[in-house]
Amino acid sequence: MKIQAIETIVSWAGLRNWLLVKITTDTGIYGWGEGTLEGKENTVAACIQEVGAILKGADPLEIERHWQVMVRHGFWRGGAVLNSAVAALDQALWDIRGKAWSVPVYKMLGGPARDRVRVYTHVGNYDPDRIVDDAQRDIDDGYTAMKTGSWADLAPLSESERLAVYTERIARLRESVGPAIDIMVDDHGRGRSASAARLVHALQPYGLLFLEEVTQPDDIEALAILRDISPRMNLATGERLYSKWDYRPLLERRLVDVIQPDLCHAGGITECKKIAAMAEAYYVQVAPHNPQGPVSTAAAAHLAMAIPNFLILEYDRQDEYRKNALMTSWPVESGYLHVPDLPGLGIEFDENVLQANPQRPVGGPRTAFATDGSVMDV
Repeated sequence: MKIQAIETIVSWAGLRNWLLVKITTDTGIYGWGEGTLEGKENTVAACIQEVGAILKGADPLEIERHWQVMVRHGFWRGGAVLNSAVAALDQALWDIRGKAWSVPVYKMLGGPARDRVRVYTHVGNYDPDRIVDDAQRDIDDGYTAMKTGSWADLAPLSESERLAVYTERIARLRESVGPAIDIMVDDHGRGRSASAARLVHALQPYGLLFLEEVTQPDDIEALAILRDISPRMNLATGERLYSKWDYRPLLERRLVDVIQPDLCHAGGITECKKIAAMAEAYYVQVAPHNPQGPVSTAAAAHLAMAIPNFLILEYDRQDEYRKNALMTSWPVESGYLHVPDLPGLGIEFDENVLQANPQRPVGGPRTAFATDGSVMDV
């Protein structure tokens, strides 16, 4: 079996575009991968073709060798774009291997460590006025965990004003859902060590499962200072770390309780399995970052099924687009995603639907400016 063609598809899915890759072999077996990177879809698509050129004519089952060549023989390595391209191709190769051997990917990763995958949803992120309504919708649908935060509308406020509004929103969410629902808060790396400490203290009464990216992702010294105040909630980070080498200092210094590698950005299944194993040695749990499309969710869910230190999986519902585009069933019941017992990743698309929803211009928020006009983090 040899790799014959590599195709990319960018399809609009409501809040973002899905960037999908399809690798086809000369036997007719094909595999799906995803490298969705908001606002950089065309850049990653071009990179997939450049990096993937070395795979043409190769045996798709030699995944570890291909990963090493894609990463190490390019000389330039790391970062969101390159590693997203590698991740998409890696996922597709795992999908092919599973189909060739007629087994789900998680069984090739060591077999099930659990029966199903707990997921959480997003509430009120893009419209904080909807935070309670979104939460009630998800509870009614059986979800037991949810995340909110990262509001661009808070950027123009002073820190004290921002902290007051932030705290009020989380208090309102906790009051509306009660004590049994797990809440997570994402600050999108906006904090410095001192402001992060104040946010931690303000949110401690609300029983968070974790507080995410409370400092800049490249400022682990700020995390070290924050660790010293002994916060009474788990600290989480990692969606903007792209390799085992990025995670090493974070784990060695025991700066967080939860890491969040993204299967679309951190080198795919091959690399994220190694990152999870590193984290296990430090008793750190894994909650994959996953606001993207169905292949991302499938890859993350297969990893979650196979690793012992999985905590919870982010799940962007995108109900209409998933229902229309997917030809395979991925049911969520009582807040758990059930991974189908199908070969490979267990994902099949109606490509006509994907093509009928062409990409649209999209990017991060463009309204995060302070009152003096200076740029704030989104």
